[in-house]
Amino acid sequence: MTLMTTPTTIMRHVIAALVTNEPGVLAQVAGMFAARGFNIDSLVVGRTENPSLSRMTIVVNGDAAVLEQVRKQLQKLIPVVKVVAYFETAFVERDLMLVQVSTADSNGDHAFHRSRIIELANLFRAKIVDVSSERLMIELSGAEDKIEAFIDLLRPYGIVELARTGVIAMPRGRNTRRRTLQSARTPDPPDPPHTTVDPRDLPPG
Repeated sequence: MTLMTTPTTIMRHVIAALVTNEPGVLAQVAGMFAARGFNIDSLVVGRTENPSLSRMTIVVNGDAAVLEQVRKQLQKLIPVVKVVAYFETAFVERDLMLVQVSTADSNGDHAFHRSRIIELANLFRAKIVDVSSERLMIELSGAEDKIEAFIDLLRPYGIVELARTGVIAMPRGRNTRRRTLQSARTPDPPDPPHTTVDPRDLPPG
């Protein structure tokens, strides 16, 4: 007899965690991911309006089971105050990139390539933040797909160096569905249908 298996859907998940601002918290979170074989696509830590708290924004790829495991494991860590998974919730995300691009072509003509690269930057609403005789440094912020599209268009010109901050995210308004929003170290309440996200329950940031 052949058993039928349901294929799992691998998705990109964005998770926000509010943590105490103390030494070693980042190492604990990274260690938890490594010990359980979860691959972190992006991890950003930043201060909030409360000097005793920091906000972590984590991007992982996996199915719904992976998302649930990550959320529960994060809640078990002592420094973690609250965890929010932006699943079935409308949210805004931003990634910041700095990229240096060569302006030289095969004939050594910098002016033509420089003008083409500047034109691309203007189309993507990017900023030219540094100019040298052979390179341009460009700053661009936006969603990951926007930045990836810009990188693909720059590759033919020659990317010299690239740095990205990683994703930060925040939910949109009040009229959004809530999937997972639990305080750390508390039992998981049932997920009511068509629940709206109360901004008072969300991590600051």
